[in-house]
Amino acid sequence: MKVRTQERAWTSTQTRLPDGAVESVQRMTFSRPVVEHSQAGARRLGELYWLELRRATFGVMRTTQCEHELTIRLLGRGPALLRFGDPEQAIDAKTVSCSYAIRGGLLARAPAGSIRFSQEGLGTVAVTSAVEGFLPRLGVLYAPVQSRLHAALGRRYFYRLGREARP
Repeated sequence: MKVRTQERAWTSTQTRLPDGAVESVQRMTFSRPVVEHSQAGARRLGELYWLELRRATFGVMRTTQCEHELTIRLLGRGPALLRFGDPEQAIDAKTVSCSYAIRGGLLARAPAGSIRFSQEGLGTVAVTSAVEGFLPRLGVLYAPVQSRLHAALGRRYFYRLGREARP
């Protein structure tokens, strides 16, 4: 199943692979960079996403950074809904990115895939939030539930990046 929507410079696509893994990509273009082209800029891409998760859910979903792992929990307690590895930043001539390997949690069928945040370009840039190779426990319910939440959060994340990048 492939769904595509477009509004202004924001796009969202979702694909379900034959093995049940999902890939979900949200992208928005900006007339100039929203983070600096550095390790700090790459880190900022990831940090702002997790801050927006908490803000968008009114604090119901919270992240915790422990030794070599970031977790999402309800109200910061109980079992992890999702567990991620440490952030990995990458920088090349035109791209800065921050990615987190998905290590498991109640919403994951198995430790697989990643979530990646990237900024591509030097003048006009495309910022991407991508879930790749994720095996959701919810299976067929992923599209109407988790993927909609991810897309809505991605949209808020992009608008926050745009607001914070203004001079």
